[in-house]
Amino acid sequence: MTEQALQVGTVFDDLALPPISRAALALFAGASGDHNPIHIDIDFARSAGFDDVFVHGMLSMAYLGRLVTDRVPQSRLRSYGVRFGAITPIHGQPTCRGEVTAVADGVAHVDLSVTLADGTVTLTGHASIALA
Repeated sequence: MTEQALQVGTVFDDLALPPISRAALALFAGASGDHNPIHIDIDFARSAGFDDVFVHGMLSMAYLGRLVTDRVPQSRLRSYGVRFGAITPIHGQPTCRGEVTAVADGVAHVDLSVTLADGTVTLTGHASIALA
């Protein structure tokens, strides 16, 4: 993507992900070092009052970061942050979205979100991207 394409109203192509499997959770746990059993042990999750394990919030955050870095080089990313709003259940099917909401002083400000197939917004966030 070129700098000229980052203008107010620019919408990033959605990053639609397949349903998140138990294998994906196990692989993420290994890669991230986050072995919290709430994400990988169904018996533990049930003992904590959940029906099943659920997706690491940081995995969803990583997917959202991928949306941004698929669009612009990582070297242009100036800030990135999210707010966790809801749990992503196992087999949840997230879609990551982004839209440029402001451009000022050589930086594009992007609003970000992760939404499940049922409409639940699990993450909202922002990124600041240098135009050059």
